[in-house]
This record gives sequence, C-alpha cells and structure tokens, in this order.
Amino acid sequence: MKPAFSTVACPTWTLETIAKQAAAWGYLGVELRSEGSAASTTACDPALTSASKVRTLLGAAGVDVVSLGTSIRFDDPISPPVIGRTFLFDQESSVREAKSAIDLAVQLECPFVRVFGFEIINMESRRSAIARIADRLGKALDYARNSGVKIALENGGSFATASQLMEVIDALDHPLLVASYSPSVAQAAGESVGNGINVIGDRLAIARIRDLKNGVPCLLGEGDLGASQA
Repeated sequence: MKPAFSTVACPTWTLETIAKQAAAWGYLGVELRSEGSAASTTACDPALTSASKVRTLLGAAGVDVVSLGTSIRFDDPISPPVIGRTFLFDQESSVREAKSAIDLAVQLECPFVRVFGFEIINMESRRSAIARIADRLGKALDYARNSGVKIALENGGSFATASQLMEVIDALDHPLLVASYSPSVAQAAGESVGNGINVIGDRLAIARIRDLKNGVPCLLGEGDLGASQA
C-alpha cells in the first residue's frame, strides 16, 4: 500500500496545492474526492478539469492518484415495491454514477473507485437489502471489466463492521470488488480493528485512517481513536 491522503480533508485546495503539499509531506499518493462535474463543490475535483492536467500536476510531484473517492451508494429503495421495480423507480441511477466514476478513473489512470453499500431500509430483511445492493453493484463491476479499475466498497451504515461488509463482497465474489476499511467506523460499531482486518484478509485494498477528538476530526494521534497505533 502507498501512504496517501484524501482531498475530503481539504475541499478548498486547488490541484496545484494538493500536488505541492503531497510532495512536501512525503506522500506517495492522493485520493481525489469527486462528486461529478454537474454537482461538485470541491475545488480539486478531478471531474472539473482534464484528466491529463491532473496526471501532469501530480506526476511532476511524484504523486499517484491512488483512489477516486465518491459518495455513490447502492441502497435506494424500490417504491412501490412491485410496480416500482418494473415501471416507476429509476433503479439504474447509482449504476450510471458508478459507470461515470469508472470512466473518470480510467482517464486518471487510477486503480480504485471507492463506493458504499449503505443502509437496510425500514423493516427490510438483511438478505433482501444485500440482494438489492449487490444487483446494482454487480452491474457496475461488469462495466469495470477490462478497464483496469477495481471498485472498493467501504464499511458504513448497516455494513459498519468487516463481517457485515464482507456479506456484500462475498455475495458477489467478483475479482474486481475489494474492501475499503475505515477503522474509526468499525470501532464505533464495537469491532476490534485487528479482528476486522483479519476478517477482510486479502480483499483489503484501502485502509482509511482518521482520528477524532470528542467526535470532531483532528490530526492523527491527537484524538480518541488511537490512530497513532493503527
């Protein structure tokens, strides 16, 4: 793995600033947060400029784009449950978003697109929720075939622990689906980080380490999560 930081932490920075700071701090990679060109409010969103410019700026600083961070989630409910599945509900919106992110990752020569599950809705069974999420995620994975891009599914929501995250990953058992693991999210759900990493095993592609002080993000090692020991 390459040490990298995410532009989630610095949404007002330009790409030029990102490249300069990454090099100064000794990082080998950067995760670029993207909301897509139509909705982005992030100054360094790679969807707002040409991919070649992004590669040139970061490459000159000796920094790789290691991941494309998104807020894409595959849990939208189908409503009404029967008719909505056939006629009314747009089941493909998250799939289209994922396809666009994959296309951008290809242009950036970026190996991962990070996405989420995310919630089991109302009284829905866990099995039904996993099936719905896996169906849409599977379509995105099929699109990624032969692209050189893998999809990294991050723990959160109803899939906060490693074992819960692996329920979705194992349901698909797809070679292009890997895990993005956030220890702080897992700890909040009562999971031992060491146990979580063992559960994920060789599916672990991204470890997203952060620290919080009284629930507020802070520098690593200055918070309550033991990030300096992670």
